[in-house]
Amino acid sequence: MFSPLNAILGLMSRDIGIDLGTANTLVMVRGKGVVINEPSVVAINKKTRRVLAIGAEAKRMVGRTPANIVAIRPLKDGVISDFDVTEQMLHYFIGKVHEEFTLIPRPRVVVGIPSGVTEVERRAVHDATCSAGAREALLIEEPMAAAIGAGLPITEPSGSMIVDIGGGTTEVAVISLGGLVAIRSIRIAGDELDQDIVTYVRQRHNLLIGERMAEEIKIAAGSAYPSADTRSIIVRGRDVLTGLPAEVELTSEEVRTAIASSISTIVEAVTETIEETPPELVADMMARGITLAGGGALLPGVDRLISERTGIAVHIAEDPLQCVVHGTGKVLEDLDMLRKVLVDVQDSRAPRRR
Repeated sequence: MFSPLNAILGLMSRDIGIDLGTANTLVMVRGKGVVINEPSVVAINKKTRRVLAIGAEAKRMVGRTPANIVAIRPLKDGVISDFDVTEQMLHYFIGKVHEEFTLIPRPRVVVGIPSGVTEVERRAVHDATCSAGAREALLIEEPMAAAIGAGLPITEPSGSMIVDIGGGTTEVAVISLGGLVAIRSIRIAGDELDQDIVTYVRQRHNLLIGERMAEEIKIAAGSAYPSADTRSIIVRGRDVLTGLPAEVELTSEEVRTAIASSISTIVEAVTETIEETPPELVADMMARGITLAGGGALLPGVDRLISERTGIAVHIAEDPLQCVVHGTGKVLEDLDMLRKVLVDVQDSRAPRRR
């Protein structure tokens, strides 16, 4: 609802867009661009629950803390798993970018959320954002934000398909006239690929490794489609049988085998979404192609695999890691025009989209 006071405050405040991701949190300030890109990790004292570090500093502590300190990720599968810690993390990030503007009003904040979350989960993000210092908390579904950030014509009467492979969720959506026509949200994404690698290395090589090592393996030698470029990486961990340090060489073919099941599930989500899409919009998609966003878009061969399975050309967004946060920024720049794409969390009685 339009309010003259809100309009004046909107002109004066430094509004903020946030991609509240399972793996990383990105923050954009209107008029300044992306100012924060840090891991969604918080280090706390288990006894006092006092926060010791947030972001990059906290991630360096993962797997290396004493018994009384734990480095946690307060978001799991794209949603809040620890409300209090998430609120403190948001308070830290919002305060970090707003502290230099102490004499201006508190910011409006647009936050990207997975499309498959419940009303309760939406309300948790909304309340945490308001408690962290936002004057107004606005939510947008991540595939919509990613499509806007990727420059797709979401308000036109034609079909655009976005596949956003993040850390906790993969969002697949067909968008037309500013609405989500067909959508899939699955909780299989980058984190699940890391866990697949952890499991494979333990079962195949009797080696225990942590999440950080698994992520390094995925980045260095991961792929979704066979290629002539064979890579390998030395993996260090603890031998399951002896309990002593050990190392093995892992090839890109082994990594591809480890993550094959999860990648197949992601591709199935894409094909199922296309099957639910009206024929007219499928024709538009065949002409325009499918756009990939999120960190998973950088996995070599994932675009080729999806294209082979669907028969539609696949393009990787210009800046896949920042599509969602750029989308929130564009919403802030043209809030009157794009307010209709935001999620209404005020009426919890509204039916959920299926």
